[in-house]
Amino acid sequence: MSAALGLLCAVLAGLSLLVGSAGAGLPGGAAGGLILWQIRLPRTALALLVGGGLGLSGAVLQGGLRNPLADPGLLGISGCAVLGAVLAFYWGAAQRFAPALPLAGLAGAGLGGALLLGFAGRAPSGPSLILAGVALSALAAALLALALTLAPNPFALAEITVWLMGSLEDRSLLHLALAAPPVLLGCAVLLGLGRGLDALSLGEATAASLGVPAARTLRLAALGTALAVGAGAAVAGGIGFVGLVVPHLLRPLLGQRPGALLAASLPAGAALLLAADLLVRLAPLALPLNQEPRLGVLTALLGAPFLVAIARRAAP
Repeated sequence: MSAALGLLCAVLAGLSLLVGSAGAGLPGGAAGGLILWQIRLPRTALALLVGGGLGLSGAVLQGGLRNPLADPGLLGISGCAVLGAVLAFYWGAAQRFAPALPLAGLAGAGLGGALLLGFAGRAPSGPSLILAGVALSALAAALLALALTLAPNPFALAEITVWLMGSLEDRSLLHLALAAPPVLLGCAVLLGLGRGLDALSLGEATAASLGVPAARTLRLAALGTALAVGAGAAVAGGIGFVGLVVPHLLRPLLGQRPGALLAASLPAGAALLLAADLLVRLAPLALPLNQEPRLGVLTALLGAPFLVAIARRAAP
């Protein structure tokens, strides 16, 4: 399954490098090389990175928290990353120094991860981690609403609102260089949690009897999610539902065991976000639109019916 999903990612990546706002193909000469290396390659690589981190984080959280509706956004890390970037807009740092936006987002994600682990306590359980995440999400949302309310001018408010919708448009190699190390490190941490998640699926007491420290597994899950999802949100804005949807798509094929989903959830998330980004780029060519719709809006439009389907399936 992982090999097939990896092949799908390769095919979608090839299409992503060929498709732009003007259609398929590249202009000849130096302009074509510039478009490929400075515009399409960073966008494609970021879609793979961000989508892979979201998909893997969703699989880990749903397994570790034993909650099929757990989502990377549940822990509040992405909200803190978005808040950090919004503050860079608010104080004008993003206009004066381009890297300030992703750097502020990374700082927000790091602070959010530290607060999450602090709120959850030294020996977090599933419920305490969820409550800590809800508290952190509420705090980030309140501060974000305050920043929007006190925006210094309507132009700053418009920029903040558009960025909050999530997008990979106009991302550069700098964004890729800033996001790649924490996302890859976070994914490496999460991929090593398979045995612990399988034990946690039986309950924290049973996991402890099997020699698996539940608190350590949950702290590592929170740390890996903070790195992978926080860095992604720092460069791409708010993109939701990928982490929620991917595990549900894989379970009918791979079974219910959490550890069995990890290796496949990374390429599945990458493929899903890359496919969504391709649809975003093709939308102005097929619909009467004068610009690309926001990627976060599209993932929400796709994810909402999926949630309804889950609810109907769970109904007696």
